[in-house]
This record gives sequence, structure tokens and C-alpha cells, in this order.
Amino acid sequence: MTGITLTAEQIRNAPAPVRQWIEQEVINSLGLASQAQAAAPPQAAHLVACSVEDMAGVLEHIRGVFPAVNVLFELGRPGISFGQPAVMTFRLMDILHHARLQDIGQVMTCLEMLNQALTEVRKDASVRFCGFDNEGHCLIAPQTQVSIATLWQTMMERQQAAQASEPGSRVAPAA
Repeated sequence: MTGITLTAEQIRNAPAPVRQWIEQEVINSLGLASQAQAAAPPQAAHLVACSVEDMAGVLEHIRGVFPAVNVLFELGRPGISFGQPAVMTFRLMDILHHARLQDIGQVMTCLEMLNQALTEVRKDASVRFCGFDNEGHCLIAPQTQVSIATLWQTMMERQQAAQASEPGSRVAPAA
């Protein structure tokens, strides 16, 4: 067996997936994994897998609220797949940092706006875009994460195409 020693600063400065992996390894080594998995399913049970069209509808509902838009697209980043049924987990602190919000309360407000927007898009008050565990994670369905990433990619491609078609544009089309 080989061991590695990391300083708190090295862990803090590591990319989010590395920090999440370290967190998961510590949880597993302390025998807390079964407790964490037991905490996730009640929240995860109500999550729905959202399509790209669902996410476009949610985006349309929150379009004027830029912090909520930022949080939505943060959830398009790769997360950690966890539990049965599988959910994608994102640390609330990472969302806070990447979306440049001031506190977790703002993150929670944005996530609740996303939940509310989905209930309006689906016309079903029982659907949930995201849930939470007791360890500071936001949970979404894996298909929802893929749909958000696809929506972002589609928007970027359209933006590049629009810029390339403008007269005098210097932007080269994507290869």
C-alpha cells in the first residue's frame, strides 16, 4: 500500500472532482458510506430525469435571474455519480464558488427557483429538479446533468454560428 500526504491548501486548490473524490475516499475509509447512501435516497426518490426541452423551458422561466442561470449551468458540469438509484452530486460550496454567490442561502434560493420552474414547465407540483443530502450536496438525476450540458453546448454552437455569419466577422466556424 502506498500513502500520499496532502496539505489542506493542496486539497483546497485541487479541482472540484479531485476534492469530491478525496471526500468520498475519507467517507469510505471511516465507514460512513452506508450512512451517506442511506441519507440520499429519500431526496433522490422524487427527482425526475429532465430532457433538454425541459431544461430549455426552465431556462426560459429563469432567464432574467442571472444567479439562477449560473447555478443551472453549474449543474451541467460533470458531477459524482452516487447511490442506487444513481444521482449526480454537487457540493453546495463548489456551486457557491463557481457561481460567484455570497452565501449558501443564495445558492439554495437559486436551486428552489429551479425546482419551481420545473414544476411550471412540467405542470406537475410533485416533480423535483434537485434534492439535498445532509452533507452539503445538491442531487440531480444523471440524465438532467447530461441535458443541461447538452443545452449549454447547443447554445454555444448557435452563438458561434451567429457570430460567424455576421458581416466582417473574424470568428472561425467550429471544425
